[in-house]
Amino acid sequence: MPIAINILNHNDVDILRNIDPDLFDGAIDLQRAEEFLADPRHHLAVAIDDRLVVGFVSAVHYVHPDKPHPEMWINEVSVAETHRRQGLGKRLMNAVFEVARELGCAEAWVLTDRENTAAMNLYSAVGNPETPSDCVMFTFNLEEANPSQLK
Repeated sequence: MPIAINILNHNDVDILRNIDPDLFDGAIDLQRAEEFLADPRHHLAVAIDDRLVVGFVSAVHYVHPDKPHPEMWINEVSVAETHRRQGLGKRLMNAVFEVARELGCAEAWVLTDRENTAAMNLYSAVGNPETPSDCVMFTFNLEEANPSQLK
């Protein structure tokens, strides 16, 4: 049976009960999964092999006051070790791109570390060459930040 690529919706949370154990960063919280899938701006494409989720792309589409079209931000991509190098990452990315097109998005974008060879290869294979820039990402831990540091 071929590996299916599905875009999950709010009725599909049970699909996330059967995932490759190394696919996500941590265990699936079904309440958070329900919240994610219930939000129409959140998108989750999954690769399913014999009822086991072996890959995913999570994304968010958003609008901005100075942009004429919505954009799709690719948050995370993962394929199980056992299923890599079979084109699943490309198929998942293309499924999310199709959702973005249907929503009228003019662009989709993603950030990664240059040292992440797998991601660099995947993103180069499904899109335009990397954007020439020297991007720097900052992460703000809002649970530990001192309020005076945020002023």
